[in-house]
Amino acid sequence: MNLKAVLKPAACLALVAFGLHGLWPQTARRHPPGVLVGAEPEQHLIPEQPLGEVHGFTLSAVATYAVQARVLHTKRYWADAADLVPYDVALGWGPMSDQAVLDQLRVAQSNRFFFYEWREAPPIPEKEIACHAANNHLIAASAEVAKIIRKLRAGQVVKLRGYLVNAVKPGGIRWATSLSRTDTGNGACELFYVESAQVEDDSPPHDHRRLPH
Repeated sequence: MNLKAVLKPAACLALVAFGLHGLWPQTARRHPPGVLVGAEPEQHLIPEQPLGEVHGFTLSAVATYAVQARVLHTKRYWADAADLVPYDVALGWGPMSDQAVLDQLRVAQSNRFFFYEWREAPPIPEKEIACHAANNHLIAASAEVAKIIRKLRAGQVVKLRGYLVNAVKPGGIRWATSLSRTDTGNGACELFYVESAQVEDDSPPHDHRRLPH
């Protein structure tokens, strides 16, 4: 889970509590106060299974993964393996899906990191923020799923299902997924191969499954 706190460099945590220039973005979809998504992400470890090659990376699934969460922020990348992972999406559930909490936080993404910050004191305990938000490197399994990911906006509630994967490319390049929602530091991000994606109140999910669940 990449960067789950205020400034989570290279994969996670380094808090910055100082004055902000605007908190929850005014252009984001807003909701009444209260938790929108109470369920935790679902992960089940599986024997490593090949998913084939995508943009020169060989993918191996190591866990099934499903999450329903509020979109906190999205970021399009044009370098840093952007052919494989063009979008990072920061997701929040539990207290991090509550408008009353998010109104007191500023969320941003940069350099494959997820940042959040607040004025004076965090709206909920820092540990609760870290355990209920994650930066996801999303790999779309189909053009339909890629289109949904591309159109995601802060404030939407989305359901994603697929696999957590490790990616290897010739030349010694390896990109490994996190398998924990509570880790911090380098490597604490989900590398998520998304087979099915649905935005709440939108059309039925687009599904492109390659392995049996």
